[in-house]
Amino acid sequence: MIWRTLVAYVTEIHQSTSQSSLLYASLIQKSTCAIRSHSFSSSASSRDFDYPVNLDQKDWLSSNEVVKIFQTLKDPNSALTTLNQVSKRKDYKPNEALYSVVITKLALAKNFDGIEDVMGRIRIEKSCRLSENFFYNVIKIYGNVAGRINRSIETLFDMPNYNCWPTVKTLNFVLNLLVSSKQFDIVHEVYLGASKLGIEIDACCLNIMIKGLCGCGDLDAAFSVLDEFPKQGCRPNVRTYSTIMHGLCERGRIEEAFEFFERMEREGIEPDTITFNILISGLRKQGRVEEGIELLHKMRLKGCDPNSGTYQEVLYGLVDAKKFLEAKGFMGRMILEGATPSFDSYKLIIRGLCEQKLVEDLDWVLKQMVQHGFVPKMGMWRQILQCIFFSRDSSHASLSCAEVLKD
Repeated sequence: MIWRTLVAYVTEIHQSTSQSSLLYASLIQKSTCAIRSHSFSSSASSRDFDYPVNLDQKDWLSSNEVVKIFQTLKDPNSALTTLNQVSKRKDYKPNEALYSVVITKLALAKNFDGIEDVMGRIRIEKSCRLSENFFYNVIKIYGNVAGRINRSIETLFDMPNYNCWPTVKTLNFVLNLLVSSKQFDIVHEVYLGASKLGIEIDACCLNIMIKGLCGCGDLDAAFSVLDEFPKQGCRPNVRTYSTIMHGLCERGRIEEAFEFFERMEREGIEPDTITFNILISGLRKQGRVEEGIELLHKMRLKGCDPNSGTYQEVLYGLVDAKKFLEAKGFMGRMILEGATPSFDSYKLIIRGLCEQKLVEDLDWVLKQMVQHGFVPKMGMWRQILQCIFFSRDSSHASLSCAEVLKD
């Protein structure tokens, strides 16, 4: 069966290669024509619409009409120049919608210095009140698009100068931004500055702090933040404990992780799939795959459904323990449950079966791999062929050769 799969696979590649060559040439020809056509139309449209004609008229322009002018700009780089033109009109009356569309256009043009110019203009003009959502968007652009995290922090603490006070939503975004970029030393400073902004801390904020402390390895400080929950009038949730357990498992402190698991249950907090996955992964890293399987059963008894990540951790544990036949059986159960094993899972199990000369079990794994859309690579085929021809059980080799001759 393996040889039939191999022959079919090679034949399919040969046919698809010749067909692909013709298709590729056709696509190249079509895309070249399309690019030329698009280049001509783009250059023509940019000449026609880069400068908004409406600004030259003497009639009164409403705020909505001005915003529409900026929304229809073809070249986002012209947003700042257009704003300067608009500001010279007698009917110039900026509002949040106008500033928002200008900043969005400048972000598209990656003109982040231009955004800072607009923010400076807003402070000087003081012509309208701006909402927190406006600043949230600016902070998001600085952090996620421009990579200017320092400007995100400065904008957060500068909001009161615009007569706008941030809520915990904006603070949490900045904290999460710092944790994601691993700037753990600054996270605490920003957190302490929340009181100056009049922000009331919530559970999400404390969870972000715990995530940052676990990320930098300061687990003792993370435990201290956990003790802060009741002082801040907050209650820890499943995400709080899961984050701490993940930090402990990453450092091999699996027993302490289970202590927090028990504490969580005592407090009436139900573990979720992520919680179980963290613990099963921690057990796998210590080679305790049997305990991981037991935890999988416990997970089901608690009414918590495993996902692909849960099965994958157990499967990797069996592979790490070189229990390849058990891994094959577990893979079958995994597929019946509707979960799809990863490419690496197939690769590792096939390699293990080849090493242990378990030729008869290779056929099923290989079929499942192809049925789930994975294509065996040349190195994998080489391992399979070596296993067949150099198997200690010569009957496998002779059988494979007979199949080849018959095909």
